Amino acid sequence: MPRADPERFCLRGKKFASQAGSWPNGYMNPPDGGAADELPGIAPRLRDLRQSRGLTLETAAQRAGLSPAHLSRLETGRRQPSLPMLLGLARIYGTTVSELLGETPPERDAIIRGGTFEGAEADGWMYRQAGGSGRAMQALRVRVPHGAQSDLVRVHPGEEWLYVLAGHLRVWLGDTVHDLAPGDSAHFDSLTPHRITAVDRDGAELLFVHTLMQSPAAELCLGSGIHRR
Repeated sequence: MPRADPERFCLRGKKFASQAGSWPNGYMNPPDGGAADELPGIAPRLRDLRQSRGLTLETAAQRAGLSPAHLSRLETGRRQPSLPMLLGLARIYGTTVSELLGETPPERDAIIRGGTFEGAEADGWMYRQAGGSGRAMQALRVRVPHGAQSDLVRVHPGEEWLYVLAGHLRVWLGDTVHDLAPGDSAHFDSLTPHRITAVDRDGAELLFVHTLMQSPAAELCLGSGIHRR
């Protein structure tokens, strides 16, 4: 896919957000969820990572598309982050979701055996790490609940690849909608505004790979130009 102008794509993402009317769980003033009992230890890691990067609560929240109050609730363990939210925070802090959750496999192990990592749940999303840590890419096996991200538009630097294992997935890339069945895949520049939803009531299962790319464009896409509603 040709490289596109970051500002144009970020503006397109804002247009999609306006059309959606409001942002659902995970980004832009998400409603309060449950306590973070299912993800023990993540709250202090979120706080420590933010502080180690020299970010104030307000700056980190702005880049993640959250209100400072909601990020504070995540850092104190009063709320549980969704998987899309964890992905966004991992990019901002230059780490991975697995490291946010405290999973520390041997560094640079080229072979990942089945059963090495336990699955985790975040706001209805089930995921299992499928690749090593400390890499330029992160691989996950993900179960998406029905209706997840139905109105959530994401724009950020990097690339994403997904492969549908089970169920049916609907993928929006820019202005185009694609219905994916088991065996179908998508590989796209993630500066393209994108969102996904599981069509089937039982959800969808997929392999998901994304780059952990840091770029000045990230602040353009996730900063103050996107308005909370």
